[in-house]
Amino acid sequence: MLPVVWLSPALDDLREIATYIAWENPSAARRLKSLLQEAIEPVAEHPYLYRSGRAPGTRELVAHPNYVLVYRVTLKRIEVVNVIHARQEYPSP
Repeated sequence: MLPVVWLSPALDDLREIATYIAWENPSAARRLKSLLQEAIEPVAEHPYLYRSGRAPGTRELVAHPNYVLVYRVTLKRIEVVNVIHARQEYPSP
């Protein structure tokens, strides 16, 4: 089982998403943040469970209809790279 590590850009994305949603509904923001954090847990045991990513060397987990977790599998850990909105153009051209 590989440890899951959230990289700084992914933590920033998560924080920005939660802050934005909290303006209208703080409890929904907390629920979504928890849901996104918990969604990556199965990857620790099954790193290749989800589809190959659009960016080379990544994989993508649709954790919520609106949010995708982008992660990378290394020899020693799973790195959550970004949290993107499903409608966001990714990777950037």
